[in-house]
Amino acid sequence: MERTHRETASKRAAPAKRILIADDDAATRSMLIELLKGEGYDTLEAKSGSEVLRIVPVEEPDLLLIDLRMPDQDGIQILKRLSAQEISVGNVILMTAYGTSSTTIEAMHLGAYDYITKPFDVDRVLFTIHRYFERQQLAQELVRSKQETKALSERIVGNTPQMQDVYKMIGQVAASEANVLIIGETGAGKESIAEMLHEYSSHSKGPLVKVNLTALPATLMESELFGHEKGSFTGADRQRIGRFEMAHKGTIFLDEIGDMGLPLQAKLLRVLQEREFERVGSSQSIKVDVRVIAATNKDLRAEVDAGRFREDLYHRLAVITIHVPPLRERKDDVPLLVEHFLQKHRFSDSSAPARMSEEALQRLVQYDWPGNVRELEHTVERAVVLARGGVITADHLAMEVDREIAIIDLNQRLTDGTTLAELLAATEMRYIQRALLRSDSNHHAAAKLLGIDVATLEKKLAEHGLDGRA
Repeated sequence: MERTHRETASKRAAPAKRILIADDDAATRSMLIELLKGEGYDTLEAKSGSEVLRIVPVEEPDLLLIDLRMPDQDGIQILKRLSAQEISVGNVILMTAYGTSSTTIEAMHLGAYDYITKPFDVDRVLFTIHRYFERQQLAQELVRSKQETKALSERIVGNTPQMQDVYKMIGQVAASEANVLIIGETGAGKESIAEMLHEYSSHSKGPLVKVNLTALPATLMESELFGHEKGSFTGADRQRIGRFEMAHKGTIFLDEIGDMGLPLQAKLLRVLQEREFERVGSSQSIKVDVRVIAATNKDLRAEVDAGRFREDLYHRLAVITIHVPPLRERKDDVPLLVEHFLQKHRFSDSSAPARMSEEALQRLVQYDWPGNVRELEHTVERAVVLARGGVITADHLAMEVDREIAIIDLNQRLTDGTTLAELLAATEMRYIQRALLRSDSNHHAAAKLLGIDVATLEKKLAEHGLDGRA
């Protein structure tokens, strides 16, 4: 049993940890210094209580071995004086020849970690020290886990069974090297899930490079992803590093992969297979170590059947798929999301969170949210501004939700004398605003949703007096 302790201790020793040995007996100090240095620790020594009090605030050792009885100050006095200086004594192991004395018990009540008895059992000494450092490591991991859980809760909010399935999948696949395809409607939270997959992956120390393919004109997509050489095409006046190179040793997130054209799909397939590519205008292959996460709001299987998406690329991307439910399918999460956004979007840095009236909250829960979580967040943010950080009523939601919930009363329109041209213009303006909202004010993406080109969209924005923002 003793040999096992020694072997375990040796394997678990934490190099570079510094241990202060405080004992008025030089032979005891020398023996412990030799023992601990042999285990990979750095050591400091003190021969009196006053030296301990001088060394600890300056050197901040990771662990203190203090003899309970020293001539000038005993272990109890040292513990009390360290505590008075607001220095933790939870890293103190006492050395005593009186294991169950009232003094030892008092020292433990003052917060000391443990005690070891003289004469020393070397294996017991090492076991106690290593157990302390193991517990410290577990405590640090617990703090880190809580921070990560908080980060997750701040990024992806929801307690419904559908979202629990998503969380479970993230936990299962994040550490894998496999490609991931995230499927969900616009605004459902696909990007947030990609961020979490990267954060918990082996590539987390590398960059996360995001590419919104919908926002890129087809003519520039290849150059954006893979880079180009100077002079490779008109306007290429300098070399450009592509997004895949930027993502080396990290993760690349290809949002709306279903919008990628067939020629570029072939080049992406090669990157997934060979982990190499060439810049536009170059024949030199560039190797990359990158994890690929793709997302789409389309049914890629249907796109494959229609001949618009390569089947081999689909299978390469969809090694693991995560389906993100639309908000209308998890309405029980709406109150939780609303509370989260009220905390996030305060009227001012110094103000308390706004409050949502019960009537307004019910209106939000009843709505189907075609723009999903993103639309809900925008709606809450605007309502906070309109309510000036106070109580949000149903009236404060009128700019977004009420106009969407309401069914146009054509009879009333006719009674009011609204002409067909006026009705169509109002409908067109609202449709454009909806496209801007769903595309996060990206004009290329909004134009694609509307089935028009960017120039036409900008012309219509001017006609309706819109500033081009959602």
